[in-house]
Amino acid sequence: QVQLVESGGGLVQPGASLRLSCAVSGFTLDYQPIGWFRQAPGKEREGVSCITGSDDGTYYADSVKGRFSISRDRAKSTVYLEMNNLKPEDTAVYYCAADCSSNSDYWGQGTQVTVSA
Repeated sequence: QVQLVESGGGLVQPGASLRLSCAVSGFTLDYQPIGWFRQAPGKEREGVSCITGSDDGTYYADSVKGRFSISRDRAKSTVYLEMNNLKPEDTAVYYCAADCSSNSDYWGQGTQVTVSA
């Protein structure tokens, strides 16, 4: 059974950092593209970052470039999203998916990130 479980969200002040984790099971993470997406209240879901298959290429949305970093730990079957210098506009529910496209059939349940003073 394919599962993705996000963790690491929370309430932080502007300028703070968080590290989100996406633990996967039921498939081999080694060469699987994994994407991070987010959805803020009243807004459409948007792609934030993605790590591709065998070459671990990375993609970032312009709004997070230079602040967020995605990485993969194959031994732990986990993909991380390191988020630095968080801004109020980063507030959203963050999801990971088993694809860089939003058309993935497999999604986690989401983790809430709130950035507020």
